[in-house]
Order: sequence, then structure tokens, then C-alpha cells
Amino acid sequence: MRTLTDEKRQAIMTAASAVFQEHGYERASMNEVARRAGGSKATLYNYFPSKEALFEAVVRTYSTHYLTEAAGDILNDDGSALSLENKLHRFGKGMLSVLMSDSQALQLYRVVVGEAGHSDIGALFYESGVRESMEMLSSLMKSHMEQGDLAENCPMLRARQFSALLKAEVDELLLKKEMGTFSESRVTEMVAAAVNLFLAGACRRT
Repeated sequence: MRTLTDEKRQAIMTAASAVFQEHGYERASMNEVARRAGGSKATLYNYFPSKEALFEAVVRTYSTHYLTEAAGDILNDDGSALSLENKLHRFGKGMLSVLMSDSQALQLYRVVVGEAGHSDIGALFYESGVRESMEMLSSLMKSHMEQGDLAENCPMLRARQFSALLKAEVDELLLKKEMGTFSESRVTEMVAAAVNLFLAGACRRT
């Protein structure tokens, strides 16, 4: 059996990302991915046993890693001494950093939104990092409810609400033919607005 290499795996994911963006998930062909990656379909399946597995790898690599890294960052030892407000700023900046440089991640998200109503792509996307990230953010919310910083409520609901506030100005990008990038200062403003509004509504009243 030929040795699997990181270089070949990356070539396959690069080709797959382009195919998914151009054709969507349902119409994407493993034959086309193999052709663009410069190998056989058999080689492709040695790396990824199914289109679902390939899509998950592409999404984790090019899209949801911004979210999972942002969530993991607020729970590590370095962030444990930060205030809730600072943790939310850190999470938001990490999550929205995708807007500063990587339209590919948003293009993949647009594919998911466009096809979620008639395929399993939404569930695949959610399980490719979104669920994990929301659970970590929910854990943060629960911890600060127990500490008295936040009013008692469903931690997962609060996590979803904060995530929605962060994305409030992003949805319009999905409607544009060409998606540009945001400056770091603009992203900082967006995060600050989301954090301030969230804390104004979710903090414990004294």
C-alpha cells in the first residue's frame, strides 16, 4: 500500500474545497476532486472514505477551525484569570478573524446555508466543529453563572445568543457576489458592540 502523505492530503482538500464552492455539496463529484488533485479515485478514497468525511475535513480545515480555536482559547490556562468581558472579547475576535483574510471560509458557509434545506450538509457542518465550539462556550457561560457574573439561564441558549450577536453584521456578506474582507479595527468594533449588548442583557442585576 502506498504511503499516505500530508502533502497529498492537503492537495486533495484544496481541490475539494474548490469543487464544493463551485458545485455545492450535493453536486460535488469525487471524480472531479480526484482529477483536480492529480490522482486516482482509489487514492482519494485511501485518504477519505466518503464524500461526507472529505467535506468534514475541508470544513474543519478552512472554516470552523476559527471557531474551535476561539472557543478553546477562552478555556485554556492563559485565559482563566481574565474577566468574562475579556474572555468574550477574545472569543469574538478569534471567531471573526475569518473576516479579515479568508473569504474561503465564508464561501463554504454559504454553500451550507444554500443546501441545508435539501441535504444533510447542515448537520455535517454542525458536527464539524460548531457543536464542539458551542459546547465550550456554553461551559464558559455556565461557569460565570455559578460565579454570579451572569443571571441564571440556559447556558447553551446564552452561548447561541452571543454567537448570533457576533454574526449580526456578517449575514449580509452571504448575499454579495464577491465577499470582501474587513479591517482589524472594524472587526474589533463589531466584537465590542456584541459584547456590550450581550452583557447589558445577560448580566445578573444587583
